[in-house]
Amino acid sequence: MRRRLDGLGRRKVPAHQVISPDLSRDLAHLSFESGRQIGVLIGRDGAVELVLVGGPRSLFIPDLPKSRGGRKRLRGLRLVHTHLEAEPLSQDDLMDLVFLRLDCMAAVAVDANGGAVQLEVAHILPASRSGGRGFEVLDPMPCHDPDLDFPALVRSLEGELERNLPASSAGKDGQERAILVSVTDRDRESANQSMAELVELALAAGIVSADTIVQMQRRRDPKYFIGKGKLSEIVLRALQCGVDLLIFDQELNPSQVRAITDTTELRVVDRTQLILDIFAQRAHSGEGKLQVEMAQLKYLLPRLAVKDDALSRLTGGIGTRGPGETTLEINRRRIKDRIAQLEDDLRSLSKRRNLRRTRRTRKQIPVISIVGYTNAGKSTLLNALTHSSVNVENKLFATLDPVSRRLRFPKDFEVIITDTVGFIRDLPKDLVEAFSATLEELGEADLLLHVVDIGNPRFEDQIEAVESTLARLELDKKPTIMVLNKIDRVEAEFALRKINKFGAIGISALNQRTLHPLISAMEDRVAGFMEREIGAEVTKD
Repeated sequence: MRRRLDGLGRRKVPAHQVISPDLSRDLAHLSFESGRQIGVLIGRDGAVELVLVGGPRSLFIPDLPKSRGGRKRLRGLRLVHTHLEAEPLSQDDLMDLVFLRLDCMAAVAVDANGGAVQLEVAHILPASRSGGRGFEVLDPMPCHDPDLDFPALVRSLEGELERNLPASSAGKDGQERAILVSVTDRDRESANQSMAELVELALAAGIVSADTIVQMQRRRDPKYFIGKGKLSEIVLRALQCGVDLLIFDQELNPSQVRAITDTTELRVVDRTQLILDIFAQRAHSGEGKLQVEMAQLKYLLPRLAVKDDALSRLTGGIGTRGPGETTLEINRRRIKDRIAQLEDDLRSLSKRRNLRRTRRTRKQIPVISIVGYTNAGKSTLLNALTHSSVNVENKLFATLDPVSRRLRFPKDFEVIITDTVGFIRDLPKDLVEAFSATLEELGEADLLLHVVDIGNPRFEDQIEAVESTLARLELDKKPTIMVLNKIDRVEAEFALRKINKFGAIGISALNQRTLHPLISAMEDRVAGFMEREIGAEVTKD
């Protein structure tokens, strides 16, 4: 039996056939005698590249080499295997077809006498012909005379995949494309709003969304995070769109990243990693770069084992000790040493900030800090109040490094007004810790301006996210003025209703005439604070 199986590996199929009649017959005989499914992986040249032996109703497919031609093409292999009870292609067969991006999946039906009766073939469908399904199962054909021009079929499929790429949201100026994925138990409207924000985050990172997929799921899969059926749909869309990157709206643990990567051969990025990448692109000051680097290293450390394909399959035990494990440990130690060094550097920066704050306190210059959700218009407001020219972009996290300017009120006293990094829903914990030196400025502020983009349909959720972050930083008791920005983008009645609801001040940061009520409120708050400070000093004396 072993010799006959080895002989299968030296066989070759005529170029125009999925499988030759004599190879079908030999597979059926061997399968019948052993009581097991037997399969062969065949290359485009017709040579058998791998022989597989499974159980009575299943076939285990080992890890295959990386596919040729990237995500825009099929793998260049077809799998033909036996079905002992002449059953049709199973759901597992069709999932393997999609996950492995095979040229085709074929089953040879074995009859009660061990003969090869008929051949059933399935192949992936391009987007233009999918009709909601990712594959097509052809009508069964006799094994002794299969009526199928296989090379023509493969050329047709790959040609359609290539032609469909320009319509699949192709990126401009060489921008990378990705499929964005969300798994949520919230209502559909909230899920769509969250996905819209993920699209904006991807754009801020220079990535174009080729497609978005949302799965409403109460209980998340502990291994893949997303249902395996939906994962096969994602793999198919990745092939149809010619992308090799998935971005998840939720944070994945290291084992989930590994499972998805190993199963789909796609690169996987979660929400936290995407935000860290945006911060790395936008940080310009030396301090900002240190903070982002530390956050990235803390995120990377537990995921180090899955970053490199050569090391990602190490599971411990015999055969895994040695250079690979040593390299892994060396990398971990280097990262820990670098984190310790960065923490020392950031502590030094924090001391220098404390010194500057002490000098400001001695001069009795009040500090106002602008906070709010990212892209709410904080930098635009700073420019409008202080006649500055801080960089302003309609992008998430356009401003990372804190900017301070002086502002003189009509009552002839000055304050320092500071623009800080924007907040976002589920701001990564490592990022908050890394930016603690910057966020300490908020702790020393005498007044916070909470800027809200009232024109955003999710603005109430954004208010909640900012207030939650302030509470995490123990700043929720700080004197605060809520500012509803962009009132020119909503109906006046709606704006008035929300202003009354939140006890806020409505403005348009682009219209100086709307800023007078805000300036008066800031002036009154700060003047009252200064009077209390002076009164306290007089009492002390």
